[in-house]
Amino acid sequence: MAKEWHSELFAWLDRHFSVHLPFTRFARNVALLSLAGLVPVLALYIVLAPGLGPHLWGSGAALGRFARQIVTNGLPVVFVVNALGLILFALLRARRLAPLRALALDIPARIGAFVGLHLAIFPASAMLFGSFGGDPAQALRVTGPTLAQSAGFANLSGVYLYATLVSALPLHMALVGQILAQRRRAPPMQVLIVAALVIFVVQAVLLTVLAALL
Repeated sequence: MAKEWHSELFAWLDRHFSVHLPFTRFARNVALLSLAGLVPVLALYIVLAPGLGPHLWGSGAALGRFARQIVTNGLPVVFVVNALGLILFALLRARRLAPLRALALDIPARIGAFVGLHLAIFPASAMLFGSFGGDPAQALRVTGPTLAQSAGFANLSGVYLYATLVSALPLHMALVGQILAQRRRAPPMQVLIVAALVIFVVQAVLLTVLAALL
């Protein structure tokens, strides 16, 4: 049963995230998967954050600012990070990239994109929307501390981080599966999931350390 589930998952991913797909269709699929990953994590954050839900529903202005932040910051970050992960996944599945090389590319690409986009979007939001008191320098100063709290799900950047699990888990499961397959072992699905989560946790820790240095 687990083996069938595992096979069906990768078959579905291969159909929708293949190197043979046209760019526009691949991008559309990444966008849809990104929304599917972002919406439930965002809903969980709203439920868990004390007083956030009533504050948003009770103030049209607050809800508008919140929605704008999701659209201008969250969606671009989640889309780009997921796109990078799914491109690596497609290359890995097509045997165009070795597992260890894919892992070596994934870690800096995922963390670099996550940090770099925040460093660009925060000052842009200050200039365009008056966020951070309208001060781009202040926006840059708070970027590091904000990202350092992402792994703890303490802010919206944490929402964006965990929304990228939808691309991280398939890639990391495929990585571990191919590495173990090279040793003539058939890894059960549970092993792949645990290993994929461990890799994601390592990346979250590295992000926290890097953000603390900003």
